[in-house]
Amino acid sequence: MTYDECLDWLFKQLPMYQNKGGAAYKKDLTNINLLSGYLGNPHQEFKSIHVAGTNGKGSVSHMLASILQEEGYKVGLHTSPHLKDFRERIKINGEPIEKENVVEFITKHQSFFEENELSFFEMTVGLAFHEFAQQKVDIAVIEVGLGGRLDSTNIISPLLSVITNIGFDHTQFLGKTRPKIATEKAGIIKPDTPVVVGEKNSETESIFKKIAKTNNANLIFAEDLILPNFTSDLKGIYQQKNIQTAVTACQTLIEQCDFKLSKSSIEKGLHNVIHNTGLFGRWQTLQEEPRVIVDTGHNKEGLTHVLSQLAEEKYDQLHIVLGFVKEKDIEEILELFPKEAYYYFCQLKIERGMDAYFLKTKAEEQGLKGEVYLSVNQALNSAKDKSSASDLIFIGGSTFTVAEII
Repeated sequence: MTYDECLDWLFKQLPMYQNKGGAAYKKDLTNINLLSGYLGNPHQEFKSIHVAGTNGKGSVSHMLASILQEEGYKVGLHTSPHLKDFRERIKINGEPIEKENVVEFITKHQSFFEENELSFFEMTVGLAFHEFAQQKVDIAVIEVGLGGRLDSTNIISPLLSVITNIGFDHTQFLGKTRPKIATEKAGIIKPDTPVVVGEKNSETESIFKKIAKTNNANLIFAEDLILPNFTSDLKGIYQQKNIQTAVTACQTLIEQCDFKLSKSSIEKGLHNVIHNTGLFGRWQTLQEEPRVIVDTGHNKEGLTHVLSQLAEEKYDQLHIVLGFVKEKDIEEILELFPKEAYYYFCQLKIERGMDAYFLKTKAEEQGLKGEVYLSVNQALNSAKDKSSASDLIFIGGSTFTVAEII
């Protein structure tokens, strides 16, 4: 198979949460354990850091990878979803894995995948662990796909576990209360392994303390620490909490895991996240006059921070290109959006895309006015046509809205 044929097989033949949503979610680790054993348990051949959380886990994962790279380590990075290229999910020192390696892995093991009905995500995790072992990385930063306890990445035994925060997302799988969601995400806490939790919450603090105590895991709440005022090339007010979490994780690696990291590497790593790891889509400016900003924030907590940042911007008229996935409970999310903006409700290309006419109806109930467009690009082009140089265009609502633009 060619690389494109491999991707076509991966994306279409087997369930892919990015496209299908709940139909692709598996509630146990049976398959990933089976696959890992078949591959020779590659996850046992490298050190790792495991990162979960409702918001910020992608940013924190990229910050940590960048910092470790600045220290001179060979760093694997596994994240999801991808925006443009499947290989964004699996990088080594910021470079996507080779297309040839993807083709070799799929073609060599395709019959096993089919016989055991492995999911898209299970195969991707298997590929990531195999690649990190083959390339002999010094350490890998592994971002959880969904939840924690039952996520396919949760077969690793990391040096450190990190949980950024707890909010309401994927509630159909993780539960509809913060304690239930926290219990699922705390499933990545391992015996005798330190865990950093980014944000404290009165509803979840006792959950983390109980599970950490059961596992004899030293628990650190990042927001309890007073740290130097570090900054990052990842812009957005909300990144300050992610920086606090990432730096706390670094200090924990140094103090409790006997891991070498200098203050200089931490500072340089935070300032070179985009350059070192290729991360994009976080409060990213695509052009000026009119200014076009994209952000992948997609749940209530994430969008609260994003829209607070948006309120600080200066412009004559605000244009918002907006698209969501079907399963999103948008009533309370739409309440957050400014009524003075003009909206471009768009249809996402993926199967999970929310009907744009339905979105418009729900938005109008909240006093948000605009028109429907059959694609994100069509919506953006219309927004540009209607904008003056001093206007601002914001694109968001979903990771996949941003993906279609970038």
